[in-house]
Amino acid sequence: MTSPAGGTAAQLRLYLSRQADSAWRYVLEQSLQLLVGWLPTLLGIGVRGILYRLILHMDGWAAIESRVRLRFASRIRLGHGAYLDEGVYIHACPGGVSIGERTLVMHGAVLHVYNFRALPHAGIRIGCDGLISEYTVIRGQGGVTIGDRVYTSPMTQIVAVNHVFDDPDRPFIEQGITAQGIVIEDDVWLGASVVVTDGVRIGRGAVVAAGAVVTNDVPPHTVVAGVPARVVREIGEREHAARRAIL
Repeated sequence: MTSPAGGTAAQLRLYLSRQADSAWRYVLEQSLQLLVGWLPTLLGIGVRGILYRLILHMDGWAAIESRVRLRFASRIRLGHGAYLDEGVYIHACPGGVSIGERTLVMHGAVLHVYNFRALPHAGIRIGCDGLISEYTVIRGQGGVTIGDRVYTSPMTQIVAVNHVFDDPDRPFIEQGITAQGIVIEDDVWLGASVVVTDGVRIGRGAVVAAGAVVTNDVPPHTVVAGVPARVVREIGEREHAARRAIL
């Protein structure tokens, strides 16, 4: 029988294993965030731009506002000109999070790899010149790859994992998960409150209307809407129709 002290120690080890690569990394990362993570204004951005290089990978200069929470910071890479707004939470649990040059991650966004099952393709990769809007949630167990110039809108959810629930005689938490991954190609715009489910690929230049739930692949240069999302038109077809009418 496990003693209370032994049980507490095991819980502590489990907690630390889900926060950083090692106990000393946890101390380093949390100490730096405690010391300078609260500093406001340009002063705080400048100090973090220097000191946070001790705990994460920064290519050039990136701006990190106050009250940004980072876990497994050693597995986070920020491109030159990347911006993390106040209240952003990034958990790069093995697999890592990469944010490209000049991409903005806005207030309340959550980027969580959440890979506690040693899934081989876990991680979140975001390209350049993108916008991850307020309260967007990205879960990367199966791997999420987002191209360049991709814009999400507030409350978007991109979730690369799903629970198995086929057996009615067992709790779903005992039936495992699937994690196929999500790919969003360049120049995609996701409207407010869009949900992108696991196993989906959204083609280049597509637009997903607000409130849509994407459960299947989206062809390039199309507009999709609804629950589940369906193609409502191809981008450019109205322009082509107008030209034919004028001629």
